[in-house]
Amino acid sequence: MRAWLIVNGFLHSGKFDTIHSWLLDAAAVRGVDMHLYRNDEMPIHMGGGSVMRERPDFVLFWDKDVRLAAFLEELGIPVYNSSGAIADCDDKSRTHLKLFKAGIPMPETILAPMTFDNIGYTNLDFLDSAAECLGYPMVVKECFGSFGAQVYLAKDRAQLEAIVGKTKAKPILFQKFIAGSAGRDVRLQAVGDRVIASMYRYSVNGDFRANITNGGHMKPYRPAPEETELALRCMRALNLDFAGIDLLFGEDGPVVCEVNSNAHFKNIYDCTGVNAAERIIDYVIQDRRKKGRESG
Repeated sequence: MRAWLIVNGFLHSGKFDTIHSWLLDAAAVRGVDMHLYRNDEMPIHMGGGSVMRERPDFVLFWDKDVRLAAFLEELGIPVYNSSGAIADCDDKSRTHLKLFKAGIPMPETILAPMTFDNIGYTNLDFLDSAAECLGYPMVVKECFGSFGAQVYLAKDRAQLEAIVGKTKAKPILFQKFIAGSAGRDVRLQAVGDRVIASMYRYSVNGDFRANITNGGHMKPYRPAPEETELALRCMRALNLDFAGIDLLFGEDGPVVCEVNSNAHFKNIYDCTGVNAAERIIDYVIQDRRKKGRESG
């Protein structure tokens, strides 16, 4: 079985390199001939002859270049996760629209109106309705971002306006602050129809975010059945093969904070000893064999 691992050619980090190595190693142990390619090595060439290499049996797409993923799918190559699933997770507004449609509990959310880069927000009247519905403090998120770096907390109108001014014309959303989950959440790593590992993340520096990258701490966590089922509902709603699902502690039970199609699982490995790379490769091999039997 031949496969490609597609990564971003412009993003360089030891954490990313480690994950890529684990995926390649897991594939090799299982007899999969997997080669790593950067997205800048894969031109989206439509017409004028094909520049495509020998077709793989599948692509493990460890990037957010959804146009490239969609191009490979148009060529009939199976892609894990699919371009649609990656796009729905990469854009938090699309994530919450899908979760809302599926009836999945999440913090009360308001999407900011769209504006244009060369115009920005010429008035901020829409902030009045957001504040009336959600109150303060209010969580503000850029729709595109990772590791909690583009997530803010507005404690009053002045801070809210400052955050919106900082984000300029970027797509943003507003969410009700879940006070009972301040500085703590749960990350569940799911592959297929199983949660394979989970960890409790918590802040000790007063940050309302629990992300490890922002200084949070972690420890192994045994999810309750309702937390596991909620994570798997997200998998089905977003058509995901593997993902990291972040849950908050709501007043009436767990609520979904975010879903990450390409969750960086080194932290959860360090915390639990579970190597998600092995589970992901096993899942894809089984899925290809299953689909092969069905088509045969």
